[in-house]
Amino acid sequence: MNIPNKMSAAEAVKHIKSGDRVLIQGGSATPQELIKAMVARAPELKNVELVHLHTEGECGYVAPELSESFHTNAFFIGGNVRKMVGKTVDYIPIFLSDIPSLFREGYMDLDVVMVNVSPPDKHGFCSLGVSVDIVIAAIEKTKKVIAQINPRMPRTFGDALVHIKNFDACVEIVEELHEMKLVTPSEAEIQIGKNVAGIIEDGATLQMGIGAIPNAVLSFLTNHKNLGVHTEMFAEGIIDLVEKGVVNGSQKKVNPFKIVSGFAMGTRRLYDFMDDNPEIEMKDIAYVNDTAIIRQNPRATAINSAIEIDFTGQVCADSIGTRMFSGVGGQMDFMRGSALSEGGKPIIAITSETLKGVSKIVPMLKYGAGVVTTRAHARYVATEYGVAFLFGKTLKQRAQALRDIAHPNHREELDKAIFERFGSSLMIK
Repeated sequence: MNIPNKMSAAEAVKHIKSGDRVLIQGGSATPQELIKAMVARAPELKNVELVHLHTEGECGYVAPELSESFHTNAFFIGGNVRKMVGKTVDYIPIFLSDIPSLFREGYMDLDVVMVNVSPPDKHGFCSLGVSVDIVIAAIEKTKKVIAQINPRMPRTFGDALVHIKNFDACVEIVEELHEMKLVTPSEAEIQIGKNVAGIIEDGATLQMGIGAIPNAVLSFLTNHKNLGVHTEMFAEGIIDLVEKGVVNGSQKKVNPFKIVSGFAMGTRRLYDFMDDNPEIEMKDIAYVNDTAIIRQNPRATAINSAIEIDFTGQVCADSIGTRMFSGVGGQMDFMRGSALSEGGKPIIAITSETLKGVSKIVPMLKYGAGVVTTRAHARYVATEYGVAFLFGKTLKQRAQALRDIAHPNHREELDKAIFERFGSSLMIK
């Protein structure tokens, strides 16, 4: 069909004015052509605030020499802007599930939203494709929407469809989506995958992200039955399990037989799998990450990572000391939602030490470290040395359980710290 309001990227970004607040669609859907055109206008713009989840690819707007034109307030810090935190980038701590309410309830007004969408169907509906998450709420409440109409964006369903009449400017472009290559797990990560898979039950509904540990977990689930997926992020490790019939969603109470997600990141294989696939529902993150929704699926199993964990069970997942590294994201949404689910399991899965040989299980978190998952919410912690179950355990029992799955090189130090803190000896296995 004919594309209304069609123009070049340079013309489209003229909708952005000095002092505007602009939301950029993130992840693999980051609209690179629009970003480059916006950055090219830097000499004409002053005090433009950019907000987004983590983006991928070039982000020239964070350059220090453009600080008078652009500043960024990120809901989640990606690797491409991390070095500029505290300079041209600041961080907004917030649960992922709460971000849409910032827009819908008027806490954060938006002037412009920039998106990357599929071409319209015969009825005029484009798809937000791999990134619905916070974007659908932003589109509802913004004053203007600038859209890349991109045939490389897969057509997905759920809450992803937006009529082209909602776009104030349309730029036709062929732009490849950012790809996240599969990471080969290390020996330690493979063992973690085996340990975590060992506590996942048949009929479980899974939430997991991308990376070596989730990939390792998935590789050990081929003999499981009737698994479901309800996850903020959808990665391609799931595809093999879908094709083998392991993931079928038959036991889910909410959106049965459907893979539910807010955004997806992977390679072209994932994007092609998602395209025009009615089994996949890409939903508003306020729905996906709602604990009241998550808990309704039986045996909801959330698998999340951490930077470090103290031996009482406090989980730091967003900072290295005072240095912000990522964000709160949806970890607590799913940790709590899965804990409330009948037979649910909230799991933190980490290697026992960093690449530099520093223990991730520590007596105390680093000075300034943020607690994302509280000690009261932590239940299962998995390393390559086993799984610690913390629910209902005393502080001393927790310390012992976590010490037992720490790297052997650090256990003596932890023993000493446990004794100093609790004033009594513990049985050392």
